[in-house]
Amino acid sequence: MKKLLVFALSLAFASSLMAAGFEDISIADLKKAIADKKVTVIDVNGSDSYKAGHVPTAIDFAAKKGDIASVLPSDKGALVVAYCGGPSCNAYQAAAKKAVALGYTNVKHLSAGISGWLQAGEATEK
Repeated sequence: MKKLLVFALSLAFASSLMAAGFEDISIADLKKAIADKKVTVIDVNGSDSYKAGHVPTAIDFAAKKGDIASVLPSDKGALVVAYCGGPSCNAYQAAAKKAVALGYTNVKHLSAGISGWLQAGEATEK
């Protein structure tokens, strides 16, 4: 009985983590989607960081948060990618969850964040 309880609690914990998580997208795949104009990118690092440099085409979530629906594509199946500082940052979830709440079904996370983007030698926009 004790083992069953531990298993059930473990399963519940794992399920809650999965529900909060979003599929990761690699830097290479994001670059291709940007080049193909098949992605909306959302930067969740704050306006000062955004102004200092962001992934090309990214939207400043802090500036658009109240009206994010107006800058997202009309196609609810379109790719939307949110990112923040790096692998240990969870701030991206605010934008990702907002997109899901608006009905978007293909929402991903660039877990590398802006720090990984820069470490990979990728260019930013200002």
